[in-house]
Amino acid sequence: MASSKGPDRKICLLVHLTIFTWYLFTLWTNCSLPTADRHPGVRSYGGRWKYLTFINLVMQTVFFGLCVLLDLIHVLLPVKQTRSGVPVILTTARDFYFTVLCFPVGTFVFASFWTLYTYNRELVYPKFLDEIIPIWLNHALHTVIMPLLLVQMYLQNHKYPTRTKAIGALGLFAILYLSWVLWVHHASGIWVYPIMAHLSPVGLCLFLGVASLTMAPLYLLGEEISRMIWSTTGDHQKKKKKMQ
Repeated sequence: MASSKGPDRKICLLVHLTIFTWYLFTLWTNCSLPTADRHPGVRSYGGRWKYLTFINLVMQTVFFGLCVLLDLIHVLLPVKQTRSGVPVILTTARDFYFTVLCFPVGTFVFASFWTLYTYNRELVYPKFLDEIIPIWLNHALHTVIMPLLLVQMYLQNHKYPTRTKAIGALGLFAILYLSWVLWVHHASGIWVYPIMAHLSPVGLCLFLGVASLTMAPLYLLGEEISRMIWSTTGDHQKKKKKMQ
């Protein structure tokens, strides 16, 4: 599928439609979970929108919805009509959205959750949540996102913006989210994540600072993985010729 001439649009449409449907189902299931007195988070200030996991879920759903729309445009319209105007604008938006937000944020959710979970799950996902959130949904929110991002990276060659622009936009996202987390605590006294309640002011600053700075390396990781997949030299070129 990752050929020098680009993937077959019908294959892309099928894959994207499947992933989009999966995310819609996951989002619907997540929003349909019954609230519980032991975990009133969704009923408290900010609702689900204070959790990066939920924001990422919405982000991924919107992205793959955009992919489906673009695939339909390319399948239904003549090639000449897809080389200018709205299709080009949507393609540029898709590439920027994926490279700057979807991949780095999705990878961060995957890596940070399972790192903290392995160290001490009570700091990020207390055991009683297993009685509220099905195990499969936990993995849908925190595990499946990573292989789906890699599938997308292999499926389509995304154009990366300049690093200054990309890291600047990603940094802005991190600042806005951290400001939101701090505001939620200021307005309601709730820490979005249990680990924050165990940290001193200095420890909290270090934790938030390290979490924010991690975003830039994750963007660079995505850039490097894309370069490796879509390289036109050596074994990668042979692989692409076989798949054309």
